Amino acid sequence: MILAGTSATLIGRPKGPELLKKALDAYNKHFWDDETGLAVDTWDTEFTRLDPYRGLNANMHTTEAFLAVADVTGDEEYRRRAGRIIDHVVGWASNNDWRIPEHFTADWQPDLDCNRDKPDDQFKPFGATPGHGIEWSRLITQYVLSSDRDDAGRKSLVDAAEHLFNRALEDAWNRDGTIGLAYTTDWDGNPVVTDRMHWTLAEAVNASATLAKVTGKQEYKDWYAKFWQYIDEYLVDHEKGSWFHQLDKDNHVLTTVWPGKSDLYHATQATLIPLLDPAVSVAPALKASLSD
Repeated sequence: MILAGTSATLIGRPKGPELLKKALDAYNKHFWDDETGLAVDTWDTEFTRLDPYRGLNANMHTTEAFLAVADVTGDEEYRRRAGRIIDHVVGWASNNDWRIPEHFTADWQPDLDCNRDKPDDQFKPFGATPGHGIEWSRLITQYVLSSDRDDAGRKSLVDAAEHLFNRALEDAWNRDGTIGLAYTTDWDGNPVVTDRMHWTLAEAVNASATLAKVTGKQEYKDWYAKFWQYIDEYLVDHEKGSWFHQLDKDNHVLTTVWPGKSDLYHATQATLIPLLDPAVSVAPALKASLSD
């Protein structure tokens, strides 16, 4: 809703600012923990009981949303908040061989055994999620380009983004003799859930394009081409349109997580982010490019 509010405000939709204000008021009251610099995850519907689970998926999308708020409204407090989240993530990842812990206890201790007995849990799978490492690498780079960090701080974060990207691909790309990106791995980098999720390839396109622009390294340009080749061959439904959302390790279509093609968000962004300013969130970057 925060993302929707920023986009609606940006393009002058009626009640866009009202939507954004209501979403931010609710988020700031119930989900943002300013003491720790992280977002909590889940309340009951009455906002009376906060679940003890803490997770980084919620914080990843919070980072995306906060950067959009800063870009659209000019309120830099939200960019500073995004930076606080990122500092936590980089710290946890760097101490775990660049495999990001996903699940935490109420006091933010990594729970590396979460769902070990149910590794394919739909919302809280066991182990590392390489697609999230890739997605974080782009968000970190976006933050670096728009932040007020000094040169040393910026370089350190770009290095972290590269480590996350490269670790994810080393662990999960083309393992066990089949092409594609495994959904999850254990903490030694061995694939656990070998299904291929479409969103991981969309994020890989975005991250490789962004890192190619920022670093100028040919390897990221090569990855970008490789990802699009895979998407074209296996994920795009050339007969009926859109992308298949889930494949098995042999790249046959599955529907155990996503029946149908409900998620347009990731595929659409993959057609936009590589063409836009990597320092700016998608909607304002697109508006700027159309103005130019």
